[in-house]
Amino acid sequence: MSRHWIQTFLEAQAAELDAARNTQLAYARDLKDFDDWLANEGCTLADAGRGHVEAYLVHCDAQGLAKSTRARRLSSIRQLYRFAYEEGWRGDNPAIQIKGPGRDSRLPKTLSVEEVDRLLDASRTHGRARNDRLRNTCLLELLYATGMRVSELVGLPVSAARGDPRMLLIKGKGGKERMVPLSPPARDALRAWLPVRDAQEAEAKAEGSAPSRFLFPSRGKSGHLTRHRFYMLIKELAAAGGVPPARVTPHTLRHAFATHLLANGADLRAIQTLLGHADVSTTEIYTHVLDERLKELVLDHHPLGRRG
Repeated sequence: MSRHWIQTFLEAQAAELDAARNTQLAYARDLKDFDDWLANEGCTLADAGRGHVEAYLVHCDAQGLAKSTRARRLSSIRQLYRFAYEEGWRGDNPAIQIKGPGRDSRLPKTLSVEEVDRLLDASRTHGRARNDRLRNTCLLELLYATGMRVSELVGLPVSAARGDPRMLLIKGKGGKERMVPLSPPARDALRAWLPVRDAQEAEAKAEGSAPSRFLFPSRGKSGHLTRHRFYMLIKELAAAGGVPPARVTPHTLRHAFATHLLANGADLRAIQTLLGHADVSTTEIYTHVLDERLKELVLDHHPLGRRG
């Protein structure tokens, strides 16, 4: 019964809300863990009360799980029970009045303009063959020029890049679309990569492989370069460019895009639109990032900051 609830809930999320696959997988993991814990307590999703949910959160805390993980698990449980209430499976939502643990307020990590330049330079020279270097350059230039999420980048359809576009149509979370402008270097990188990409696809087709609809194809199950492979690639480029790999992730480039725009006078609402944030309060974190960087600049370089 419990697994049926979870499966039906996940299917509804996928169908009604167009929930991304990664979101569905996160829900599935969280709810399976809660269901397993309930089973050990001799209880089911249908029978659990508020006390069970609170005890489970205490259990998660005792395991040393981060606040953000515990908050996400409570959110998953709350949404499952809301769905169960709407379906008539239960007459209440035992998680609705439970206050979440909140989230640790951490500023996103970012990179300096010089560090981004090093990464871009490394992308032009790092790779086993010229084709690899052209692909790497296109990946990095597009990421920094648009501030895309890594899932949006690797899943970009090749049709969006045809015709030397000045603007790129990106499909983000929940199927929401947004337009972002392309910088001249990004357009140059795109023009250089497309003929190579098309030639590789023609060769694969001649060998009997199905054509890929993605800008960055792969012969794996997804049909495109995976997030994991790109994560490893950007670490390699960081090492090649003399930037500490521990400081560099695909999301760091997204943060750098926003922070550098803000530092050069861009409007916060414009940055919100470019990043695809539903709420401007999410974008406001970059004002704090900028404040911290300016503070470090003064402390590191002003004579008074170095005294004592």
